[in-house]
Amino acid sequence: MTTISVITATYNAAATIADCLQSIASQTNPAEHIIIDGASNDETLDIISRLTPHPSRLISEKDHGIYDAMNKGIALATGEVIGILNADDFYASPDVLARVAQAFEDPAVMCCYGDLEYVPVADEGRVMRDQGGIQNPTSNIRHFNVVRYWKSGMFTHRSFYWGWMPPHPTFFVRRSVYERFGTFRLDMGSAADYELMLRLLLKERIKAVYIPEVLVRMRVGGASNETLTARLKANRMDRRAWEVNGLKPYPWTLVMKPLRKVGQYLLRRN
Repeated sequence: MTTISVITATYNAAATIADCLQSIASQTNPAEHIIIDGASNDETLDIISRLTPHPSRLISEKDHGIYDAMNKGIALATGEVIGILNADDFYASPDVLARVAQAFEDPAVMCCYGDLEYVPVADEGRVMRDQGGIQNPTSNIRHFNVVRYWKSGMFTHRSFYWGWMPPHPTFFVRRSVYERFGTFRLDMGSAADYELMLRLLLKERIKAVYIPEVLVRMRVGGASNETLTARLKANRMDRRAWEVNGLKPYPWTLVMKPLRKVGQYLLRRN
């Protein structure tokens, strides 16, 4: 059976971490859970302690940002496959990791990804955090008002040139791939996940499998989209992601990337 490690980077995530923890604990396919905390000064560590008294691994110390934390988690992971679930995200059903494990039964598959739903911030923190443990491990499976639906679709080696990328929280990678091709570049800012997937999928051409279902739910928002200045900076870093990999985008590639999000607000699952 394919073993899976899930890494969660946290920092002052008391408002959302309970749903994240519960969604991992409710999985029918067990996983090693590694929590890398950036020395939170709110109730994050207390909630982690109450809801997961014995996490697979918990480290709380100052770091150099979320991607530094993710790299620490990757270095500690012992699973054959590694996934990353942010502190304000959660798996869409208890069978997500089972579907991922199934995809990796083929030894040629090096990574997999799926679809993602954005839900309102108002839907956060619904787990009863004042309990001594997880009372109902499937209570996170409920109706949500979907704000945006990111349907990934099948990957081809021309996809990135048309502004495509898979949602990073749904991206699972064999540990051996990280060991061979490297982890997140800390000099890429908010484009570190884009650069990583560009490097692995387009430059190194590892074999990918698309799971055509929603794997993760994410709260609306994001540092790269908060302001026009942030979006312009993100666009510059996206361009640099191509440059550092010796790749050349089409003239419209980096314009198409943010424009693809517009359709995600209009798309809903049938």
